[in-house]
Formats: sequence, C-alpha cells, structure tokens
Amino acid sequence: MRRSARNGAVGLVGAAVNGALGFLLTVVIVRGFGTDGSGALFTAIGVVSILGAVCCAGADTALVWALPRRRVGADGDAARLLPVALLPVLLLTGVVAAVGALTADLLAPVFFARSDGPTLLRLAFLALPVTVAMTVLLAAVRAVRPVTAVVGIQYVLVPLARPALLLATVATGAGVVAGFGGWLLPVALAVVAAAVLLLRPLGLFAGARLRPDGADWRTLWGFALPRAVSAAIDASSMWVGVLLTSALAGADESGVFGAVGRYALAGLLIMQGLRVAVAPQLSRLLGQGRTADAALVYRRVTVVIILLSWPAYLLLAVFAPGFLSLFGDGFTVGAAPLAVLAGAMLVNSGVGIVQTMLLMSGNSARHLQATVVGLALTVGLGFLLIPDHGALGAAYAWTAGVVAENVLAAVAARVAIGEPLLTRSVGWAAVGAGGGAAVVAVASALVAGRGVAGLALALVVLAVVAAGLLLDRRVRRTVRAAVTMLRPRPA
Repeated sequence: MRRSARNGAVGLVGAAVNGALGFLLTVVIVRGFGTDGSGALFTAIGVVSILGAVCCAGADTALVWALPRRRVGADGDAARLLPVALLPVLLLTGVVAAVGALTADLLAPVFFARSDGPTLLRLAFLALPVTVAMTVLLAAVRAVRPVTAVVGIQYVLVPLARPALLLATVATGAGVVAGFGGWLLPVALAVVAAAVLLLRPLGLFAGARLRPDGADWRTLWGFALPRAVSAAIDASSMWVGVLLTSALAGADESGVFGAVGRYALAGLLIMQGLRVAVAPQLSRLLGQGRTADAALVYRRVTVVIILLSWPAYLLLAVFAPGFLSLFGDGFTVGAAPLAVLAGAMLVNSGVGIVQTMLLMSGNSARHLQATVVGLALTVGLGFLLIPDHGALGAAYAWTAGVVAENVLAAVAARVAIGEPLLTRSVGWAAVGAGGGAAVVAVASALVAGRGVAGLALALVVLAVVAAGLLLDRRVRRTVRAAVTMLRPRPA
C-alpha cells in the first residue's frame, strides 16, 4: 500500500501538471485558430490518435502487463519482449503511413473543407511511425522504471513543449499546418528520451539477450491482439465524435465538440496519473495470485479518484457556460454538451481504474467485449443524432458509449478477480464528494449565476469547507496517516 500510495502521489502530481498544460494547449488552439481552424486541427490530431492506437495493436498495454512478471537486467528475460513488441507494429505503421500519404488527396475532403486538408492529413500519416514508437517505448519505461520517469516524459516534457510551440506558431501567423507540426514535434523528443531510459534496466548495454523465442511471441501477442482493437477504441473515444461531427455537421460544430471534449477528458487525467502509477504493481500482484491485495489497491485508488474528480465534474456541469467563456464567445454554445459529458465522466471516474484491473488480470478479450459495445453505441447514436443536433448529439452518443463500456468492464473485472471491488467505502466517498459539491455548486449558481462569478463563488465556498474539515481531529489524523504512507521507506 505504501508503494501504491507513493507511486499514486507522483502520478497525481504529473496529472495535475499535464492537466494544466493540456488546458493551456486547448486555449491556445481555440483562441489562436478559431472554431474552423481549431476544428481542423482537432480533426488532424484525432486521425493521429486513432490510427496510432490501431497501429500499436495493443503492444503497449501488453508490455505493461508482461514486463513486471519477468526478470530485468543483463541476465533477465525481459529485454526479449522489446523486439517482439516493436518490430511488428513499426512494420504495420510504415505500411499504413505510406498508403495514407499517397491517398491523402482522395481522403481529405471527407474530413476537411479546407485547401490545406490534404497537407494536414498527409502530415498525420507520416507522423504515425514516430508516434507509435513513442507509445510502445513509454509503455516499456512505465513497466521497468520508477513512475517518475514516464511522468517526466509523458506528463511534463511533451505537454510543456506543445503549447510553447503552438504559441510561437500563432504569434508568427504560420497557420494550421504549422500548428499541427508544432503539436507533433515533441513526440520525436519523447522517443529519444524513452529509448535512453530503457538501456540500463533492460541490460541492453550489458549483454542482455534480445533474440526472442516462440514462447515470447505467444505470450505477448496472445494478450495484445484482443487489446489491439479495444486500445484503438479507447484512444478514439472522443476523436470518433470529433470526426463524425466534422463529417456530419461541419467544422464549426466539430471545433465546439473538440473543445468540450477536452474539458471532459481533463478530469480523467487524475485517473490516468494513478493508472500509470499502479498498473505494473497490479500486474505483479495478480501474477502472484494476491488478488485480495490487488483489490485493496484498486479500492484505495478509486476512492482517491472519486474524491478528486467528482467535485470537478459537478462544477463543470453546473458552470459549463463559465468554463467555455474562457475559450471565446463562439464556444459558449457547447454548455449543454459539456453538462452531458460531465455526467458521463462521473460514471467513468466512479468505477475508477476498473479497466486497468481487468487488463492487468490478463483478460484483454473481456475488455474488448466491453469496448466494442461502447463504440457501437457511440457510432450508431452519432449517425442518428449528430446531423440534427450537432455537438449535443455527439455528446449524447459518446455518453451512452462511455456508460455502457464502464458498467460492462466493472462486472467483468468483479468476475475475473473474484474479490469485491466497489464496496461501501467507495460508495461513501461518492456520496460525500458528490453530494457536498452538488449542494455548493447549485447554491452558488442560484446566487451568482452559471458564469465565471458563480464558479468563483463555488470555489471559494469549497475551499472554506475544506479548511473547516481540517479542524476536525479525525480528518487531521487521516491526513497525517496519508502523509506518513507517502513517505519513502526501506523495502
């Protein structure tokens, strides 16, 4: 528990930095390029995100699952999995990139109503091999290095470089294509950093054997192939909505939905930070048959996610007009879609890292079943709702997919682990965090409105309430215990 707490604390700090920098990046994009330009840029990013996840073919998650169960170092067998994961996905990505670049002129009119659409799409395809290499190498770093290593690259280096480069693009008036290039450039830096970090733990300079045998291929790809499809669906959950909205309702509605989706996903960075931190530990525990310990880690992490995420999402739903006004007047029409998506994310964060638990138990096939149902609902309802309702229709479609996927994953994880996951402690955390934040948010909105003034009032009241809780001896004792648990101690 001390190890999971310390790793989780690092992941939370990284998530906070990543969230702040991601919000800054979104502000730069929507204010610098407007609804039409930001819609085109979000669409290009969506192409890279979806195709990158497809071309990874689940190899990244497979490494996070498999490497903690192997011996590292020069005499270990962990290094043999690196070529098993990398070579097939780079070959596949190279073929996809070449075909896509050659056919960009034919494909671009489907998603872009702009003269620079083919250039944007061609650049997206050509960037795929580097993007996939970064994802797979970072997964290996996550499995064999302390969590600070992957947090430093994925949550600090890349998100810090992106807004800086896009700000330079906006300042020079270089346009959307140059802005997309600025978004892509930090990926190459991340590849180099991740490769360097893998040299020592895998014993690559100390004579570690890199030639895999047949069992290595069967082990990794037996897990990865079902995960390949579900990983593509996970990565494309929002971007499917962006692309469908762009194709069925136009770039303006796509830009609004892209901005709204960014807000909705921002709260999940808390969960992502904790997932990055504890996934290798869950794999080790489950690999050793310690299911009760793994379930305990899951429950503690889920309580933290709810306590930190639910107040944020309730504020996001109630004060959606105030949040969106920060992007400019053209984006305030997204208030209703943002409120809908905030509700979906309450469910998503409420079940915590249940999907990670399911995957780390080795049940990638069951995870695939849940994600396929979620995607089918998102796409099917998207075709029905987006033409008439635009961004709001996309929000309803995505919400249906998110809720269905998470409920199915929670049931599958409970069956696979054989231990209670969502217990009374998780329920009390939801009631306390959700109920308290809802009362404060609604009262503040009634007094000062749903704009920035109401949001500021709600934040002040919540800060006062939090300070008041610290006057309670039991709360202080709990906080001290948490701080003690987070301190590094000898193994």
